[in-house]
Amino acid sequence: MHHDDFKFEPVPGLPEALPEDEHILWQGRPSTMRLAREAWKLNWVLGYFAILTLWRIGVSSTQVPLNEAAWHGLPFVLAAGLAMAILIAMAAVQARSTVYTLTNKRVAMRIGAALTMTLNLPYVCIANAAVQERRSGHGTLSFELTGDTRLSYLMTWPHTRPWHFARTQPALRAIPNVARVAEIFADAAETRVSTPQVTRISPVADPIAAE
Repeated sequence: MHHDDFKFEPVPGLPEALPEDEHILWQGRPSTMRLAREAWKLNWVLGYFAILTLWRIGVSSTQVPLNEAAWHGLPFVLAAGLAMAILIAMAAVQARSTVYTLTNKRVAMRIGAALTMTLNLPYVCIANAAVQERRSGHGTLSFELTGDTRLSYLMTWPHTRPWHFARTQPALRAIPNVARVAEIFADAAETRVSTPQVTRISPVADPIAAE
C-alpha cells in the first residue's frame, strides 16, 4: 500500500520502526462505501429523502397531473444527491487516513483525518474479540480491553463497536474479508498470550534465595 500523505512514518501505519522480534501479519483500511453505509448511515439518509420525495409527489398529485407533480420532487432528489456526495466524501477521507495493522504482538490503529493518532493494543491487554461479517465479506472486528483502560468514544469513532458507549471497544471497521482477518488475529493473539513471560528478580528480593 502507498501512503504518500504519511511519508514521515518509518513503517506505513506505525509511528515508529518495529522491534527486531516483531513483524507485520496484516495491514488494511476500511472500505469507503461500507464505511459510509455502516458509520455514516448512508442508506438511512437516502431512505429518508426517498420518503420525502414520494410524500411531496403524492401531495402535489392531488392538485396537478402526476407527470407535473413528479417535478415537484426534484429538489428532494437533488438534496439526496448532495447529501450522498458529502457522506461518501467524509467516509473516503476517513478511510484514506486510516491504517489497521496486526503484528505478532499487537493491534495498531492509525486513525483520525484532522487529528491523527495511533492506538497500540497489545494482545495481552485484549480480553475478547467479536467479529460481525456482512454478506459481502466486509465486517467489523472489535476488541474488549482488560483492566481499567478507557478510550473516548468520540475521539475514536467511527473506529469503535457501535452503541458501546459505557466501555468503548476499538474496532477495525468495514474491512474486506473480515473472517480471514479475525483468524489472523486469533492465531497471533493465542500464540502471544500463551508465550511464557520471564521476569528477572534480584536474589535479594527472593526469600528463598536470601536464606
